[in-house]
Amino acid sequence: MHRFKLIYLLVLFFGQGMMAQSPPFFDDMQAFKKMDSVHKPPKQAILFVGSSSFTKWTDLQDYFPGYTLINRGFGGSSLPDLIRYENDIIFPYKPRQVVIYCGENDFAAADTVTTDMVFARFTRLYSDIRHRLPKVSIVFVSIKPSPSRRHLQPKIIAANQQIRGFLSKEKNTAFVDVYPLMLESDGSMMGQIFLADSLHMNAGGYAIWKKAIQPYLLKK
Repeated sequence: MHRFKLIYLLVLFFGQGMMAQSPPFFDDMQAFKKMDSVHKPPKQAILFVGSSSFTKWTDLQDYFPGYTLINRGFGGSSLPDLIRYENDIIFPYKPRQVVIYCGENDFAAADTVTTDMVFARFTRLYSDIRHRLPKVSIVFVSIKPSPSRRHLQPKIIAANQQIRGFLSKEKNTAFVDVYPLMLESDGSMMGQIFLADSLHMNAGGYAIWKKAIQPYLLKK
């Protein structure tokens, strides 16, 4: 009898522990929902989704005055995370345009992540968006050259090429190639446009992105 009671208590304990563990980025999703409850998100907006390069672009609206924007970047995210939460951060807003920056963290997560894997993840996300929002404009911002991730650049360059080639055959899409714009004339990476971590950008980096992205944004 004591044995069965012990087993029951163990199951109860570990079961509660598993229930207490939230899925990755759960808190970010709850924060977005709270923001939406306080300030109703605009309709037919341009939606920015992706990883920390968008998360840290906290003054995004100031860079693009006259455009109706929603920023739903969450730091550390990879393409599978965008897919996992697409029903939370993409489809409810019914945007007129979706701007995506993601994929860099996919490569950083493990050496076993290949270019083909990242490309497959992107096309899955793209297909999901196109299926649910057939008329939406989809813009992909190329994966950037980060000095702290210099060792990943061959994979990143190859992924950018694959995604660019794919989008060139798709309607109502754009590929914004920021990669060469963030290099010096000799091909080296611009260290001065990054923060001390050599990963996230400062205002100089975002100024480059603004100039590259703005021609592709839809005006009402």
